[in-house]
Amino acid sequence: MNHTLVAIVLLTAISALAGIAAPATIPIQEGYVDSGGVLIYYKSMGRGAPLVILHGGPGATHDYFLPHLAPLARNFRLVFLDERGSGRSQKLEDPAGYTVEHMVDDTEAVRQALGLGKIALLGHSCGGVLAQAYALKYQGNLSHLVLCSTFHSTAKMNQVFQKMLAAMPAELRDRIRSFEKAGLYGKGKPYERNRYPTDYMIAAWGEGYFPYLYGRRPDPNFDPVAFGNMAWDVYRQMWGSSGEFVIDGNLKSAEYTDKLATVRVPTLITVGDHDECAPSLSEEMHKLIAGSKLVILPDSGHNTFVDQPAMFLKAVADFLKKQPPGETADSPGQRAEASR
Repeated sequence: MNHTLVAIVLLTAISALAGIAAPATIPIQEGYVDSGGVLIYYKSMGRGAPLVILHGGPGATHDYFLPHLAPLARNFRLVFLDERGSGRSQKLEDPAGYTVEHMVDDTEAVRQALGLGKIALLGHSCGGVLAQAYALKYQGNLSHLVLCSTFHSTAKMNQVFQKMLAAMPAELRDRIRSFEKAGLYGKGKPYERNRYPTDYMIAAWGEGYFPYLYGRRPDPNFDPVAFGNMAWDVYRQMWGSSGEFVIDGNLKSAEYTDKLATVRVPTLITVGDHDECAPSLSEEMHKLIAGSKLVILPDSGHNTFVDQPAMFLKAVADFLKKQPPGETADSPGQRAEASR
């Protein structure tokens, strides 16, 4: 007889007699779904009702969610995607294929291929834009919608960027504008390796954005030049090529102000109190989506699940557990209380 198996059986029996729960394992599965000829990578972890998670960027990967969202796998089956062209998913020869519409259909292809049935869908940042677009096209496939630190109108997001620029020290603002005026993206060199873009990224991300990215728990390893595993071809196609403080790529088609009233699934909206995607945007989405629930996390920037992990996870888990499909959430917005 296998001695290891005997030991496991005895340990389990002893634990049961002593009232001690045996250590639990979280199952992980990964693979690819062929979405109309484009291979989309997914990673599934945990058990329970499916929660599909869409990352931001555009052009980032699912990796920045981990390990922060992993505790949700105790009660839900988390399905992370790398959007087309990003991370482990297939890159396209023609960047014109990097669109919100295609990424929404990729998400639906994964849902169908994995046989998930109705899903809860969580989108963060640009992933929240994709989640809204999915809800507008495939609402019948949703049980819940979770919109995290995102925006519903590119035009209004661009207004937030202008306010952000106006609030900067004049020297930093002038430095950023001088780099942009120099035509950073037309020099025929890789965006992230050209000397001017490197200096620009330090100014734009390291100094301009950073106060809006984190609050109580800033990432000590944050690198404004080589952060994450960004797919810059996806980013440039969707965000644009004029600078970091204006969206003028194909993502500018994201204008949902007049459409969100049609969303009827239970919706949770979360945002940091000094988020890059300003709380005013989330407050407007909350007003537009009937019965939605708004949670503003204190001392938090764009990465609320890093700044306030316990509050963020509780808000999401409680919403998904206590909000049966078909019912509406509490209408008043709420401000989460700081940990004591």
